[in-house]
Amino acid sequence: MLTIEKIDTSRKTDVKRFIRIPFRLYADHPQWVPPIIIDREKQLNREEHPFYEHSEGDFFVAERDGLDAGSLAVFENRTFNRYHGTKQAQFYFFECEDDQEVASALFERAFDWAHERGLNAIVGPKGLGALDGYGMLVEGFEHRQMMTMMNYNYPYYPELVEALGFEKEVDFVSSYVYTADFNLPERVHRIAERVQKRGKLRVQKFKNKRELVSWADRIGKAYNQAFVNNWEYFPLTEREVKFVVDSILTIANPRLMKIMVHDEEVVGFLLGFPDISAAIQRSKGRLLPFGVIDMLLEMRRTDKISLNGVGILPEFQGHGGNALMYSEIERTVKDFGFKHAELTQVAETAVTMRKDLENVGANHYKNHRVYIRHL
Repeated sequence: MLTIEKIDTSRKTDVKRFIRIPFRLYADHPQWVPPIIIDREKQLNREEHPFYEHSEGDFFVAERDGLDAGSLAVFENRTFNRYHGTKQAQFYFFECEDDQEVASALFERAFDWAHERGLNAIVGPKGLGALDGYGMLVEGFEHRQMMTMMNYNYPYYPELVEALGFEKEVDFVSSYVYTADFNLPERVHRIAERVQKRGKLRVQKFKNKRELVSWADRIGKAYNQAFVNNWEYFPLTEREVKFVVDSILTIANPRLMKIMVHDEEVVGFLLGFPDISAAIQRSKGRLLPFGVIDMLLEMRRTDKISLNGVGILPEFQGHGGNALMYSEIERTVKDFGFKHAELTQVAETAVTMRKDLENVGANHYKNHRVYIRHL
């Protein structure tokens, strides 16, 4: 017998039950990287996560014959809907056995949830904020998930949702660069040097976390402005900005964090993260007792970097800002000895950046698709 149950997020046993489902489905899968459990718990914590200050969501589990066979969360991001003039629900945390009946039962519950709130479409996978990976993997299943910055799923997942009438809304492509082959034209570096000599823009670098923290508020403000033209954008509240910045600072190597400054205001940023996926896999998502130590060691061992959070305010993109940004990307990946780099999840709506990446030799190797179904 198949049943769909709404979990009570105030009960630790229910939260643990929801979180453990993908651990069973992907047990020992070489490309899947488990969530950091403490972070996933925050996402289900209505008192702690700032998303719930303006929006709502519920979490469902599919149970068959005493075994949890799937999960799904459905949200109404009221800030997004208000900003874009839409009436959408969004889904996330979809996990499922290769069973259309289970997937259909979960999504029927989500459709009912959306109807009850007067919403006319459901979009996803799409999480609670800027650090949650977008979309469902449709290409690149042979490659390991980049930490917890994106989602991983089996190839049958897109088939399950497409059978329910979901269609493509937008793709997020991740690009791979073998750094030995990453050589920008010399004119790009010359433009970057001229821009800095003119004093219009400069690159601010950090030696330690204390220096980075002193810029945190300005970084957060710029982060909230840089992606206004992107499909996924919605204005973050002050507490959401702090939540994003604090999360970044937790895992940051300050020397890989660079910002572009104009008149002491942040107008662009380049956020580099050493790939610690292997350590997260070994720890099975647990920081204690030894997971966090292994992750810190992996930051020194890894030869791969994720560039996730590369952006510049629109008004500076045509004044040498792009050249400065890409010049710093090359310096970052090469000066620190990384052999491999991933530019993680660039939306297809970011046309200029997508073209720039192709021009510098980046190869598209993963594609995450956000789906929509009109209700």
